[in-house]
Amino acid sequence: MTSVNPLLDRIDRFTGCTILVLGDVMLDAYVYGHVERVSPEAPIPVLRIDKRREMLGGAGNVARNVAALGARAVLIGAVGDDEAGRQVAAALAETEGSQIDGRLVIDRDRPTTRKTRFVSGAQQLLRVDEEIARPVAGAAADAVLARFREALAECDLVILSDYSKGVLSDAVLTGAIAAAHAAGKRVIADPKSRDFTRYRHVDVLKPNRLEITQATGIDCRDDATTEQAGRAALATAEAGAVVVTRGAHGVSIIPKDGTAVHLPTLARSVFDVSGAGDTLVSCLAVALAAGADLVEATELANAAAGIVVGKAGTECVTPTELSQGLHLGALIETDRKIATLSGALDQVARWRAAGLRVGFTNGCFDLIHPGHVRLLGHARAACDRLIVGLNTDASVKRLKGPERPIQNEVARATVMASIGAVDLVVLFAEDTPLAMIEALKPDVLIKGADYRIDQVVGADVVQSYGGKVVLAELEAGQSTTGTIGRIRDAGGRL
Repeated sequence: MTSVNPLLDRIDRFTGCTILVLGDVMLDAYVYGHVERVSPEAPIPVLRIDKRREMLGGAGNVARNVAALGARAVLIGAVGDDEAGRQVAAALAETEGSQIDGRLVIDRDRPTTRKTRFVSGAQQLLRVDEEIARPVAGAAADAVLARFREALAECDLVILSDYSKGVLSDAVLTGAIAAAHAAGKRVIADPKSRDFTRYRHVDVLKPNRLEITQATGIDCRDDATTEQAGRAALATAEAGAVVVTRGAHGVSIIPKDGTAVHLPTLARSVFDVSGAGDTLVSCLAVALAAGADLVEATELANAAAGIVVGKAGTECVTPTELSQGLHLGALIETDRKIATLSGALDQVARWRAAGLRVGFTNGCFDLIHPGHVRLLGHARAACDRLIVGLNTDASVKRLKGPERPIQNEVARATVMASIGAVDLVVLFAEDTPLAMIEALKPDVLIKGADYRIDQVVGADVVQSYGGKVVLAELEAGQSTTGTIGRIRDAGGRL
C-alpha cells in the first residue's frame, strides 16, 4: 500500500495541470421541493417546488470536477441553439474563476441534452431527460475535432467522456485518439458503448462494473472475474490499462503488462451516487498529469469518489477534502492491516493467486526505532507483500521479563500497521512464530543479521519447500533495550 505522504504530495501538484475534456456536455437541472400529499388524479406525490438549480452535467461535470481539484479544464463538446444551451453557456461564465475554458460548438440540428431531477428531501422522485442521442455529423463534427486538435498543445492529458449522446461518434473518437497520441498526450476513456473497439488504443479505459459486464459478457462477481473481464476488455480495446469501478466493492486496476490491483472502497456513507464516476475519472486524470503512477492515481481517485457519494446531488471534491479523506483513509487502512491468522491465510491466498511473493518477519517491536524501520525496509524489498508476526503481551513478558512490553499489543500492532513497508500484522501468543510460519508458508523468511540461518526459527521449514531465508543488515547501536536504558539513565519513567 502506498503511504499517504506521497499521495498528499501529488495533490499539491494538481495546480498547474491542464486536462482536455471531450464529450457529451449536458445541463443538469434540479427541482427541489417537499411532498405533503398524494394527487387525487393518480397515486403519485404532489411536489411543491421550493427552488431550482442548474449546473454543468455529463462532460461538463467532468470539467467541473477537474477545476474543483485545482487544475484547469478545457471543455470541448456540442450544445444546441436553445435555452438549455444558453444555460450551459451561462453556467460556464459563472464558473470562469474555477478554471474551466469552454469551447463548445453550437449544433443547430440537435437540442442540448437536459436532465431534470425532481427531489423531495433526500429522495429523488423522478428524472426527465430531454435529448436526441444521434451522432454529431457534418460541419458540427468537423468543428468539434478542429477545436480539440487546437487545444491539445496546451493540455497535459485527455479525457473522453462518453454518455452516448452522440458527440463521441465513431469518426470523432477515432480522430481524437489519433490526434492526441500524435501530440504525445495520454488518453483516458470513460465508456458508455458496449463496443469497446470504439475506444481502441486509449491509454486507460474506465468502465464501471455494469459496463464491462455488458461489453465482455463476464459477470464481475469478485476480484478474479473482474480481472478476467478486464483482460478481455484490454484485448478488445488494445488499451494500456483498464480501471473498473465496482461500487461497494472498490476499484480494480488491470494493466496490460503487470499484476492486477484491487482497492477496497473508501466510501464511509453513501447519500447520492450521481456523478461519482465523473469525480473518479477527473481525479484519475489530474493525478496522472501531476506525475502519479496508475496505482497512486487510482488510489486518489478512489478516495475522491468515496467522498463525493456522501454529498447530495452532482457535487465535486476539493483538494482539502481529498487530503482530509486520505488522512482518515490511512487510519482505516491501518485497521485493515491487523488480521487474525485465519484472515491472513485468506489474504495470502489472494496474493498468491495474483502471483505475488509473500515475506514474513517477526518480533516484539516494543518501541519502534530506526533499526526496526531499516529491517522492515530490507524485508519488504525481498518480497512483494510483507507479513509481520507480533508477539502478544503475554509472550513478550515470558521472553523479556515482567516489566515488558512498554506498549501493549494493540498499540504495537497499530504502530506496526501504520508503516508503509508492512502489508499485514498478525499477533501470536506462543514464544516463537513456528506455528504461524508453518501455516502461512511464506516464500521469504527475513530476520536480522545478528542471527545465523541455523538460529532462525522456521528457517528449515521455509527451506524445505524451496523458500528463501534472508538475513537483513541491522542499524548499529539501535535496540529497544538500549532505548529503555537511555530513558531510565536520563531519569525518565516508563
